[in-house]
Amino acid sequence: MNRIRVLPDHVANQIAAGEVVERPASVVKELVENALDAGSNRITVEIGAGGRSLIRITDDGLGMSRDDALLCLDRHATSKIRRAEDLAVVTTMGFRGEALPSIASVSRFVVTTREREDTSGEGSQVVVSGGKMVSVKSAANPPGTTVEVRSLFFNLPARRKFLRSEETERAHIQHYLTLAALAHPEVGISFITDGRPAWQLPPARYTTPEERLEAVRDRLRQLHGGDLNLLSVEFETRVEEAPGGDDPDAPAVLREASYSTFRVWGLIGAPGVSRSTRDEQHLFVNRRPVENRGLNFALLEGYHTVLMKGRYPVCCLFLEIDPAAVDVNIHPAKREVRFREEGVVRRLVAKAVRETLLNYARSQSPVPSLAPTGSTAAPSSPVEPPKPTAPGEPIQTPLPLSGRSAPASSRPTWNPPTSTPIPATPPATPGTPSIVTPTSGAPAAVPVPPAPLPPTSPTPVSPPSAGLPLLSIPLRVAGVIGRLYVVLESDRGLVLMDQHAAHERILFEQMLGRLEGDRQAPSQRLLLPETVELAVRDAEFVRRHLDILNRLGVSLREFGERTFLLDALPPFVKSSSPRKFALDLVDALQAAGAGVNNLRLGEDMVAKTVCRHAVKAHDPLQGRELEQLVADLRACAMPYTCPHGRPTLIEMGWRELERRFGRSQ
Repeated sequence: MNRIRVLPDHVANQIAAGEVVERPASVVKELVENALDAGSNRITVEIGAGGRSLIRITDDGLGMSRDDALLCLDRHATSKIRRAEDLAVVTTMGFRGEALPSIASVSRFVVTTREREDTSGEGSQVVVSGGKMVSVKSAANPPGTTVEVRSLFFNLPARRKFLRSEETERAHIQHYLTLAALAHPEVGISFITDGRPAWQLPPARYTTPEERLEAVRDRLRQLHGGDLNLLSVEFETRVEEAPGGDDPDAPAVLREASYSTFRVWGLIGAPGVSRSTRDEQHLFVNRRPVENRGLNFALLEGYHTVLMKGRYPVCCLFLEIDPAAVDVNIHPAKREVRFREEGVVRRLVAKAVRETLLNYARSQSPVPSLAPTGSTAAPSSPVEPPKPTAPGEPIQTPLPLSGRSAPASSRPTWNPPTSTPIPATPPATPGTPSIVTPTSGAPAAVPVPPAPLPPTSPTPVSPPSAGLPLLSIPLRVAGVIGRLYVVLESDRGLVLMDQHAAHERILFEQMLGRLEGDRQAPSQRLLLPETVELAVRDAEFVRRHLDILNRLGVSLREFGERTFLLDALPPFVKSSSPRKFALDLVDALQAAGAGVNNLRLGEDMVAKTVCRHAVKAHDPLQGRELEQLVADLRACAMPYTCPHGRPTLIEMGWRELERRFGRSQ
């Protein structure tokens, strides 16, 4: 008897079901994708007992004839592809033809369908139990298809006992439906669990990209609530597709070098909007929800210095890329995708996110002024740590502040209410018209302090600056509490500024400007140079980045094939083992990825440097110094967070103050 034999069809289908059907959510995913590919306008998903006892998907799509209804239950029967070349340009959600026979082999399966063009009102119904055909008959059905899956894994008790609780399985189903609803806002989706409607999302009609983005925003609001501050992303560029070489057996679409459009659009959280997990990161490639580590790293790279450590962005991002440049056939459940040019995609996504955040910061900040109007503060000048005059001399970073006359133990100094506000715009020069507010007609640079509210008014009236960015309005220094938090007043209410975080951001951007200007960062010579021996791969990496490392103050020289001589480190490094610091640095730089800007490699060092030299929590600052600190913060590209992602400013409006003091409801 032969040892090798062909498995029966029902056994092969059950094995395939083990790859495709992991849990009830996998069934919902496959059936909803079929409904979307069929051009449905409305889809209803009904489950019972978390999908264990019932899964019913009803759509109004194209439907099927009786012959197609029977053929769809055969393995590898599909209407999505015709030739092997079609796999290189998959544009549909499904294409393998394994889902329906796999699901039918592990459940009691009923499909009822009728073609959209059929006006007779008579459809077809196919009943399958555990992979065995039970009946085929005519049945009344509206145009479209209804697939009913009962008793999932009834014939595989070993698989059934691995299912989680009903609540857990229901949560997995709802998570996938959330992704499908966001990817297809033009399709109405209803979700019913145990006979009770969970949510009903009406279809949104759109004709322009702007309307489509608003439809996605509405879907997010319906699914997650509307209290998130989300920024619109719109990024488009042309990329060169890498040719497939001279391989004559490769498809023509892979052999020809061409240019394609790469587009990123969607919504991302503004600075300060984050979560402790990635649960609210929704990523789509050609409207397919995907999981890709490169895209996750690209998001974090785009949010660099905007998020605190351990926090993750909130986003709903759509990547539109040439289908030939992405492989969706690397995972049995089609969850993961692979890009032909992984580094390019990662770099472009990070760039799209970064540009959106920078544009938001620019819109929230005015054009920086050289000196406050009506103030005696000195003009803002770049803060650049001078180079040490001798080897081993520590760096001395001057602060952009002056007049530290108060002792460290003195109480906070409060300015009188008549102190000059810090303007939000540059002083007017001869021949330059002043910016005039539409309400008062006075230049915006010299605002009038807000008038006290009448006793009978429960809530304040809207100030003239309502809706304007925080750093675009005049701020008046009222004092300092705890010798750390600067109290500022505007016509909108109260603003608190962390003087250490604000100064960190100022120094961080100014020191990065030094690196961008190809200037050498200070370094401190070691008393005894050390040799660092690396693996072949690490040695090659260090050899390629020697110039960058030397500019950052880490002096490494080749001392052999895989050995380097370390003779200097940045002044802030207080490590007992310089060799260990160099090895940790190499690991960190390699983790940053090859597609990252080289200047990004030195930001961790810069962040540590500015953290050491920025003003501390108990450094007493005077009025002029505080005004200058705010003025310098206005000049930053990302003024609302420090390099570690912590906020620099917190605003509390009049309405919030009134509510906390019980003056309004």
